[in-house]
Amino acid sequence: MRKITIVGAGQAGLQLGIGLLGHGYDVTLVSNRTGDQIREGRVMSSQAMFGTALAHERALGLDFWGDACPPIAGLGVNIADGQGGRALAFDARLDATARSVDQRVKMPIWMGEFARRGGRLVIHEAGVEDLERYAAESDLVVVAAGKGDIAGLFERDAERSPYDAPQRALALAYVTGMTPLPHRTGVSFNVVPGLGEYFTMPSLTTSGPCDIMFFEGVPGGPLDRFDGLTPDEQLATFQELLRTYVPWEAERCADLALTDQNGTLAGRFAPTVRKPVATLPSGARVLGLADVVVLNDPITGQGSNNASKCAAAYLAAVLDHGDRPYDAAFMELAFGRFWDNARSATAWTNAMLGAPPQHVLELFGAASADSRIAARFVNGFDDPRDFFHWFMDPVAAKNYLAEVSA
Repeated sequence: MRKITIVGAGQAGLQLGIGLLGHGYDVTLVSNRTGDQIREGRVMSSQAMFGTALAHERALGLDFWGDACPPIAGLGVNIADGQGGRALAFDARLDATARSVDQRVKMPIWMGEFARRGGRLVIHEAGVEDLERYAAESDLVVVAAGKGDIAGLFERDAERSPYDAPQRALALAYVTGMTPLPHRTGVSFNVVPGLGEYFTMPSLTTSGPCDIMFFEGVPGGPLDRFDGLTPDEQLATFQELLRTYVPWEAERCADLALTDQNGTLAGRFAPTVRKPVATLPSGARVLGLADVVVLNDPITGQGSNNASKCAAAYLAAVLDHGDRPYDAAFMELAFGRFWDNARSATAWTNAMLGAPPQHVLELFGAASADSRIAARFVNGFDDPRDFFHWFMDPVAAKNYLAEVSA
């Protein structure tokens, strides 16, 4: 039986580990926290997951929430006009319902399921020396911990990483008391041109259904106000910014309360793609997974989706590889299967961080008048590869608008 060690018990590490167990592999998963510590800790992300990623979970029997989690049935886009109103707006239904489950809910249950299915769960803060030991004892070591010293072993890929500094100041809050959207449950995506973005989405947290508020502020701008705030101060700042920049969202937020004092998060990071293979001091090689190798800004909500897709790609690569050694060539091939999808998500996400070009403004304007265009944009969040057929290129956009008009 081939032995695989996975360092990191997040979306990707657990999904890959449970998938491997189902095919008879000997899997050890190393986590720096117990399930109880995760459940009682701070929120980690907004984690809206679209249809393709959720299908990977269902295929492994990992959907334990069903109707308990509020559905994300659609997505609405609003562009602020700088005068307290909207320059344009459109809304469309997703072809497949999306969902957001607080990782404090999901990961402890998945950790228990991993152990129940025969996996070995080790609670330990792994360092480079530990990786050396795991590499000596295992046929393959996969690093799924996106932060800390071991993530730094993976070299930044400068050709695929256009930014070397954070492009947004990030802050989110889990709340109750938000008035639902009028048309359908879903994501509200609000753009304040030149200043940043504001999102909302329904979610399931430790205390039940809730909503997530999420600000992305251009560094140094008026939406960059979240460093060093207490949870209550952060929520008050959110409400102040809503009244100033997106007042139609402020109307939904008159009676908010935090779900808990661990229900806020703030920070910033540079979007980065790293090379998938790291070489340890001994010469042993380890394979990076998900955020370790592709860390995108959350403006397009691709983080947890990329994690799920990466785990699925690596599982397929392992199964196809059979009994051959997990050498550097295998690791590059496994990453390549993921990158075939992730390159589109990464390029689109990086483009959304900049000022929209004229052809994108024209597409958004057309989407506000034509539900077919709105639906295509909204469903691109599930499969960003489609954007390269009509959204990312001005010539393709012109041809698409002509086709729709005809």
